[in-house]
Amino acid sequence: MPLVTIKITRDGATAEQKARVIQGVTNLLRDEMGKNPQTTVVIIEEVDTDNWGIGGETVTARRAKG
Repeated sequence: MPLVTIKITRDGATAEQKARVIQGVTNLLRDEMGKNPQTTVVIIEEVDTDNWGIGGETVTARRAKG
């Protein structure tokens, strides 16, 4: 039973986009590794930009710089 966790920032991904990602990852595992789609679990975790850091600063701060 594959388990795939995808982390993204919480700022703009629509429910439809996330559904397509879940379907695409499920299909990829089926096509490339022969995994059963019925037992494939895909979790999308959304993280606030204040809680996601790159290069010593939050994504919020980086984006504010432009």
